[in-house]
Amino acid sequence: MSEKQNNVMLVGGGHAHVAVLADWITNGLPCKRASLLTPYRHLRYSGMVPGWLAGQYGRDQGVVDLAALAERAGVQLLLGPCTGIDPEARWIKTGGGQVLEYDLVSFDTGGVGRAQDLLGKDPRLLDVRPIDRFVERLEQSEEAGRIAVVGGGAGGVEIAFGLRNRQGKGSQPEVTLVTGRDGLLPNLSSAVRRKVANELIRQGITLVVVDARLEGGDLVTEAGSLEPFDMIVAALGSGAPDWPGAGGLATDAQGFISVDQHQRSISHPNVFATGDVAARQDRAVAHSGVHAVMAGPILAQNLRAVLSGKEPRRVYRPRRASLYLLSTSDGSAILSYGPFAAQGRWVAKLKHAIDNRWISQYASL
Repeated sequence: MSEKQNNVMLVGGGHAHVAVLADWITNGLPCKRASLLTPYRHLRYSGMVPGWLAGQYGRDQGVVDLAALAERAGVQLLLGPCTGIDPEARWIKTGGGQVLEYDLVSFDTGGVGRAQDLLGKDPRLLDVRPIDRFVERLEQSEEAGRIAVVGGGAGGVEIAFGLRNRQGKGSQPEVTLVTGRDGLLPNLSSAVRRKVANELIRQGITLVVVDARLEGGDLVTEAGSLEPFDMIVAALGSGAPDWPGAGGLATDAQGFISVDQHQRSISHPNVFATGDVAARQDRAVAHSGVHAVMAGPILAQNLRAVLSGKEPRRVYRPRRASLYLLSTSDGSAILSYGPFAAQGRWVAKLKHAIDNRWISQYASL
């Protein structure tokens, strides 16, 4: 690519694109014109949502002001979702039907919710994706005395603890965590699983290790109905949006944009993708916020290289073990690092410090 490309599009206001905007603020815009297309003016950091539920944070403490960062970087902010792409003609389509042309585009839109596809339809059903919509619906919801959280990953566990300790909605609700047959935290160590299981018991959260679905207005398993519930929260991980594959981008079997070690599309060299919308083809990288955060500065350097006419060289290489800090929403937290597990208030303080440091580094810009 020639130096100073005319038109660069950042699509999605995820963790990686926040790092790109920060780079452009610090080191200057690497192109003549750049735009950010995102449905929201702010990025809500999902790791702080359980703390908000439990009254440990205010509603807007865990957000990054994308509009302010874009303005500082000299980037035009466009509000709306991406609904289509033609990578040959080099344009994307917005939810309002607008067609936006680009010379280079980077996607960090996140995945899509899978609640209705995997469970079925029900007016009580809340999907944690997108996280902003989840927060809005929770604020508008009536008091829920009995809540089911479906999903046994880290997100489901933290949401279950957060809802159990929810502040400002009357008495403490009864919470049931339905993990599915894969069980509780299947990708973490047995030591972590034991600590989480013990904490669920201590807090009075019921654990159900079977698959569930919505049928005839009930949340049911093979053994029968789990009802009654006032609210059903789905924390089932990311699904792929339809538009990348439909538009002709190379995707993996699940529909995520296939990228190389530099986060570059394997089919279109002027397309980059990071986070939950992307799938690395050189190695397995889980769809997890920790990887999106760590890959952000790498993406920023690769975009700058390409926009100056060079080949991208930086590669995000996940560590052999990732640090996970699971809030139990009662002033404590559980640490996971490979086979090692720990629990205590000091872990919660560590999580608080790391989360707030990530937020404040962008607030300072």
